[in-house]
This record gives sequence, C-alpha cells and structure tokens, in this order.
Amino acid sequence: MIDVYYWPTPNGWKVTIMLEECGLEYRVHPVDIGFGDQFKAEFLRISPNNRMPAIVDDDPPGGGKPLAIFESGAIVEYLADKTGRFLPKDAAGRYRVLQWAYWQMANLGPMMGNANHFKNYAKSLVTDVAQLEYGTKRFVGEVDRLCGVMDAQLSANAWLAGPDYSIADMLSWPWAMLLEKLIDDQVWTKFPHLKRWVDEVGARPAVQKGRQVHREWGERKLSDDEERARRELLFNQTNDKVRKAREDAAQAGR
Repeated sequence: MIDVYYWPTPNGWKVTIMLEECGLEYRVHPVDIGFGDQFKAEFLRISPNNRMPAIVDDDPPGGGKPLAIFESGAIVEYLADKTGRFLPKDAAGRYRVLQWAYWQMANLGPMMGNANHFKNYAKSLVTDVAQLEYGTKRFVGEVDRLCGVMDAQLSANAWLAGPDYSIADMLSWPWAMLLEKLIDDQVWTKFPHLKRWVDEVGARPAVQKGRQVHREWGERKLSDDEERARRELLFNQTNDKVRKAREDAAQAGR
C-alpha cells in the first residue's frame, strides 16, 4: 500500500494520476496547505521542504523499510521504476522522457505558478497594483513561450516525449490543462497541437479519476478571514515565518 500526502492541486494530481494509470493501491491523507498541515511535525519527517505531495511506500522494490519520497517529479519517476510502466527501459527512450519530465519541473510548473500569482493573487497583497506589471508581463510571457515549445514538439509527436504516452505527459498535463484560465480562451487557437494533446490526455479514464481525487477539499468556500489567513500562510514565506509555523505546529501537537 502507498500512502499519499496530498491536496487537490496540479502537483498533487500528478501523483494520483500516475497511481491510477499504474493501478496501484493507495490511501490519501489530506495536507491542507492553506491551513498549515505542511508544517506539522509528522509531515515534515516525510517532506522536509514543507511541500506536498509526498508518499510512503510500505512495499518498496527489493523489500526493506517503508520508503518516503517527496517532490512530485521524484515520486512519479519512482512509481514508473517500481511498476516498469510509462518510462522506457532503454537509455535513449528513458532520457527522451526524463528530459521532458525535468523540463516540466523546472519550467512549466514554476512559471505558471508565478504567472498565476502575479496575475490573480498578488492584487490583494499589495497597495499599488502597478508594482505587479513587470512580474505579470515577465511570467505570463514565459508561459506563452513554453506553450510554443510544447506546441512545436506536439506538432511532430503524438505525446510530449515522442510516440508513447509517458510520465512526461502526466507531469505536464495538470498544469497545461489550466492554461485557458491563466491566459485567455484564445490560447487553444494559438496553440492547436497543444490543445489536441490536452484533450487526448484529459480523456484518459485514469487521468479523469486521478484529477477528481478529493476535489471537494479544494472547493470548500472560505470566509474572508480564512482566505486572508490562507494567503498570509502561502505567500511571502521566509525562513523565520516557516520556522515559527513549525514551532507552532509542534507546540499544538503536544
């Protein structure tokens, strides 16, 4: 059994989609990132970067003690190695997939996250919205560039890393499917090959099921006070703030 520490976000969906594609049994444990679950001592023992998702596999390859892994890319790569699926075994095929997997981790996810922050969230965090102009232009522009990279790749390939569906697709789709909300409804007209791929990945039953795992957790309506507290916790974190949150969580758990 695999224990999954999760919240319904693009990075969380990567793991549940992979688990569904592989047909692995798993249990889901909520990590409510808006209310500080990521700072609880028991979670930090699994994920020292105080970020979800994370997993604990009580039956790792080769036996031994339960294995804890954090970082969505590492988790999905581990599951591919564990099951022998969605990651080729030959060197050329493996690194063809891994380069796109790492591309997502270093580019698409962080750039879309930053673009979303400046375009949608940061307005409520600053007094002068003009401060956001450069950041919004910088990161939305980079997302546009990355869409062009994907569209060009998908114009010549059925899937992101070549002829076969792979972990590269599972890692990238949960972010790419949100492009219309982040940019505008013209993004699919501008990038038709990307749109074709988003639709085809999204039509897979395992992807649909993984995307729906505890979706209701993220759709709970928050009061204004709860929303302010959530944003204060999620954004502008520093070492001092993180350390205090950890200490408060440890004190509350005593």
